[in-house]
Amino acid sequence: MADASAILDIDGTLVDSNYHHAIAWYRAFRDHGHTLPVWKVHRHIGMGGDHMVAALCGEVIEREEGDDIRAAETEHYVALIDQVQPLDGARDLIVDLKDRGRPVVLASSAKPEEVDHYLELLDARDLADAWTTSGDVERTKPNPDLVLAALEKLDGDLAIMVGDSTFDCEAARAAGVDTLAVLTGGFSAQELFDAGALSVFGSIVELRERLSATVLG
Repeated sequence: MADASAILDIDGTLVDSNYHHAIAWYRAFRDHGHTLPVWKVHRHIGMGGDHMVAALCGEVIEREEGDDIRAAETEHYVALIDQVQPLDGARDLIVDLKDRGRPVVLASSAKPEEVDHYLELLDARDLADAWTTSGDVERTKPNPDLVLAALEKLDGDLAIMVGDSTFDCEAARAAGVDTLAVLTGGFSAQELFDAGALSVFGSIVELRERLSATVLG
């Protein structure tokens, strides 16, 4: 694993967006008459939007209102996205990996236009080797498709993932990839370990400080 390439999640890992997404989903559900506790919405952030409605409101609401709720979430999140900021050390982590000669793919289930925004926010368009979006796959996390798509961009290189949610860990594990997790998405260390994380760090800054002692070092 010492020569592993890196697959980096974006939302909640490199940019501080999880709670903005939780508010956007909360408002989208309310627009359609479904008032959910925000904490419950947050527990599903990191899961792809194609799974969210059914996971929170059931298959009937998914069939009848799923697309409309997702469209509303997009509108609400667009209104919040300018408030999203990079997490400390996020771009520096990419630089660290590139300086070590490691290919880096940003593996996101975000919409293509959101990923474009994040690439500019992180000044990473010319730094990362490649990136994924929800448009690259039919099924998003916790399905492994996005991680598998990232592996394809690495030409099958051995890789390790960095993520913030249990869904990142589950998707990576299903793809046969180990995960280093950070707490910045709002999930506990135990939850991340239970979902398959190899190691858990308090932040990207802490991960960078211990980089030489991890499987990425």
